[in-house]
Amino acid sequence: MTIGNIQASVKYVTNAAGEKTDVLVPVEIWEKLMEALQSQPSGLDPIDENEPNAQILADLQESIRQGKAGETFPLSELWDGIDV
Repeated sequence: MTIGNIQASVKYVTNAAGEKTDVLVPVEIWEKLMEALQSQPSGLDPIDENEPNAQILADLQESIRQGKAGETFPLSELWDGIDV
């Protein structure tokens, strides 16, 4: 289905001033859009994709604490041991 087909299938809801406020999308198109969006890869490594939000937040908080405490490292050291 092309963008043109989708645009031709939707209906617009307008307010009293005639301004578009909402779009009514046929269920078939909506389901296809949702399927397409869910199948999009995030680009994250699976280990990162599955990491709980609470752990990500804890890691960020620890990084901020380390930065404030002056526990920093030269950039050149951060890449040591990483194979690209």
